[in-house]
Amino acid sequence: MKRFVKSSLMFLSMLLLVTACSTQPVETQPTPTPEPPAPPVETPEPNQPIQYPYRAPLTGLGSQENLDSKRPIMVMINNAPPARPQTGLNQADMIYEVMAEGEMTRFLTIFQSQRPEVIGPVRSIRPYFIQLGLGFDAVLVHAGGSPEALATLARSDYNLNELSNGRYFWRESFRKMPHNLYTKPELLEQAMQDKGMRTTAEVPHFSFLPEDAVITEGEPATQVDITFHSLNKAAFTYDAEQKKYMRFTAGKPHVDLSDNKQLAATNLLVISTKHRVLDKEGRLQVDVVGPGDGYLFQQGKVRKIKWKRSNGVIRAYEDATLTKEVQWLPGNTWVEILPSSPGLSQSLKFQ
Repeated sequence: MKRFVKSSLMFLSMLLLVTACSTQPVETQPTPTPEPPAPPVETPEPNQPIQYPYRAPLTGLGSQENLDSKRPIMVMINNAPPARPQTGLNQADMIYEVMAEGEMTRFLTIFQSQRPEVIGPVRSIRPYFIQLGLGFDAVLVHAGGSPEALATLARSDYNLNELSNGRYFWRESFRKMPHNLYTKPELLEQAMQDKGMRTTAEVPHFSFLPEDAVITEGEPATQVDITFHSLNKAAFTYDAEQKKYMRFTAGKPHVDLSDNKQLAATNLLVISTKHRVLDKEGRLQVDVVGPGDGYLFQQGKVRKIKWKRSNGVIRAYEDATLTKEVQWLPGNTWVEILPSSPGLSQSLKFQ
């Protein structure tokens, strides 16, 4: 019995010794894992130009949206003195200024890459404006028109006439009729949807120079004076800082009513073409097919060019054979269409 107790005590003592040696202290706080170093913040280079994935087909300017097939909207804009200053001209991609009756001009405005809040005053259309607009595969927006123009449009599904679609337009009270009719892109897009019009189009493309291009060809021309009629004169003065030709009408800065800023053109094309009076109302037939002569003003310089309507739109060419197309500077374009009689030598002055 004594031997058994003694043996048991020795066994317990050895067991306690082994347990004490094998037990490790318990850690109450986990060892933190070091965080990976944060990537360095990339600071953009100062004055670094924004890289856009696309280029607008009518201006050559960068765009976040692919506009190659977006259908343009063409709006006829009144240019009679009671209609000035107009609204939305400052966001048109291209503007064509052409004579109408009464020795006044009207603006055919092409909107595609920009979206003004309001456009107007809207006015009536003529056959040669239809020709120009069709070249852009645009929706033609107008308020009435000459009998010939309305007959042409009656067989079409690409026009939006205010006379039969008044809910997409409105009249302002601060001007008198017919110089107070306005619209806006939201209404025009709703009209296109309501009428099942295409929103895509075969948009013409132009050839553009790089955005940092410098024009070296041509003669200096910082002042351009245009006479449509003795009572209807326009001018453009080159602003070297903005690299644009600033618009004047009747000797005063021609501004946009939306922001009171002066209208301007990056590319200014002045061409001569045949005009013929059709009736006692003074309605005209204007040749917008060509070919003919003209001048192109860019960055304070001018070059003599030839022009013709090619692939639907008026284009400028460097050579008499009309094979080498002139490239535009990225930006908006104004096209001034003058009568061939008395001709550019009398209607256009520049220095």
